This record gives sequence, structure tokens and C-alpha cells, in this order.
Amino acid sequence: MIRPRALTNQLIEDARVRVTRFDFEPGAETGWHTHTFDYVITAITNCNMLLEHPDGTCTSFCVPAGTAYRREEGVQHNVINDGTAQMSFIEVELK
Repeated sequence: MIRPRALTNQLIEDARVRVTRFDFEPGAETGWHTHTFDYVITAITNCNMLLEHPDGTCTSFCVPAGTAYRREEGVQHNVINDGTAQMSFIEVELK
């Protein structure tokens, strides 16, 4: 299945952090990627995410607007907007 790509806007890139805004239309995806740094996601909108994992499984959950979660480096996945509205979040990678 071919999905549209999420739009990205790099806000900060320096020796300590990389900060990127992600905007997804319904059904848009990041594409497969591996996180090389620990990171924090802060939801701007309600984010109804579908995560595809390398083992073929999927995880579906909602990150409410204004909330955050963190993960450690090495995470590999594809993030898809599984909702019917635009989804936006800020990702802060800790170098």
C-alpha cells in the first residue's frame, strides 16, 4: 500500500538536540525508520497512531493533545495517522 508521507519541518539542529515537527494528513506515514537517539514526542493534536513494527505486528493508540511520551534509541517502526483528522507532534531527539 502506498501512503502519503508526513510533512516534516526541522525546527532546531545543534550539538545537543534535533527538534522536528511532524504533520500527517489522515493515512499519512513517516516511512520505516530507526531512531538513533533517545527521543520525546509531544502531541500538538490528538494523535491516533498506528505503529508498524519490524516483526509484522501493529500497535494502535492515541496520544492526547498536550501530552508526551519518550522512547530510547534503537526503536524501529513506521508511524501512520490512523485517525480521520490531521495529526501533528513535535519530536525532540536527545543527542
